[in-house]
Amino acid sequence: MIESIKRHVQRWNGWRRQSVNRRIFGAILTVGGLGMTVRLVLMAKELLVARRFGTTDALDAYLTAFVVPMFAVSVISGSFNASLIPALVRVQERDGQAGAQQLLSSVMLIGAGLLAAATGLLAVGSGTVVSLMGSRFSPAKLELTQHLYYVLLAVLPLSGLSTIWSAVLNAGERFALPVVASAMTPLMPLALLGVLGSRASVEGLALATVSGYAGEALLLGWAIHRRGYSHRLRWHPADGAVRQVVYQYVPMLMGSIMMGSTTIVDQAMAARLGAGSVSTLGYGNRIVGFVVGLGSLSLSTAVLPHFSRMVARADWASARHTFLVYLRLVLVVTVPVTILLAAASLPIVRLVFQRGAFTAGDSLTVARVQSFYLLQVPFYLGGILVVRLLSSLRANHVMMIAAAINMVVNISLDWILMRWIGVAGIALSTAIVYCVSFTFMLTMLYRHLPEAAIAKR
Repeated sequence: MIESIKRHVQRWNGWRRQSVNRRIFGAILTVGGLGMTVRLVLMAKELLVARRFGTTDALDAYLTAFVVPMFAVSVISGSFNASLIPALVRVQERDGQAGAQQLLSSVMLIGAGLLAAATGLLAVGSGTVVSLMGSRFSPAKLELTQHLYYVLLAVLPLSGLSTIWSAVLNAGERFALPVVASAMTPLMPLALLGVLGSRASVEGLALATVSGYAGEALLLGWAIHRRGYSHRLRWHPADGAVRQVVYQYVPMLMGSIMMGSTTIVDQAMAARLGAGSVSTLGYGNRIVGFVVGLGSLSLSTAVLPHFSRMVARADWASARHTFLVYLRLVLVVTVPVTILLAAASLPIVRLVFQRGAFTAGDSLTVARVQSFYLLQVPFYLGGILVVRLLSSLRANHVMMIAAAINMVVNISLDWILMRWIGVAGIALSTAIVYCVSFTFMLTMLYRHLPEAAIAKR
């Protein structure tokens, strides 16, 4: 009798895990399909940017001006996202939408304050920031960079609010609209370049970029209003979930600062290598960014709410099973894709970028950078799964330690490898950093969290 009951329980648990995995896989397909469309729009924009600007000083200035605002976005609002979704899922399970609204109002108040403060500080310190980022730029190029920097700072509050509102929709397993809304970001620059062509200026490109982020924020704000959430900012000091978000946010923020600084370091190092190096590094990461962006969007969006729900219910066996299933899937898919793309790097660059101001010589340099960047793909996407499980388990301190290691490794390898193989060395350094990060976080998951999602049955 007891054995029969055990068999029935095992069958039920197995069916339930398969059901969850099917839901996750369905979400991955939905997000992946929509994300592919958005990425194609983004790639179309990049093609027109390459045709219009090539690897000129104007594009160097635009990319350099954009990197610090985007770093601030990823640090402030991106960290909120990873901290908010697990807490929001737990509150929805326990207190329903009323409790979720209280949490959202408090988090939006904190987020708006941080975004406003960061925007003000970056505006006040613009001279120092731009001078450090473009240390080898000519005076005219540096002046253009600072002008574009002021315009692009508007992206910070807009993208920050969009990230928080996307988290609310994802926590409720509403994945499609946040992906569709993100298409606004490349659509506006695409429209500008499509209409004006060679007459488009880099200042117009910056304004169109800000307009795209504004459109995304408006769509997402409308969506959460339709879901019954208010946009009001209100502090609820007695809410334990708010304290939990803040508690998890602090180590995530520190980790994001250190990890995000690798992009700034890479850009600054490239700026020391001469005219066009920043643009070359950017083009070399376009195709790679397409692949890892699509994969990470699909994985992180789909698995975090489910991991959070499993952890909220203390369903460790399902969390472990889901993690291992998708980690194997990531490695089986990405390793051969990485090899094929690296082997065909030069033809891909020629096909995608070589036209107008983008020359055959540019293709050779960019293809080499792209080949090294591609090596990060399996480690980057595998790391997304590890990070999402750690976030669900409220173990964000592990990411802070990993980010500190990554920062040291990245700075050291950038300095060594760029002296050896130029701008391609910066791309190789990035790939090694993601390999080290993945290995460290996976090891920490197995060593320090054996009683949770990875514990053996």
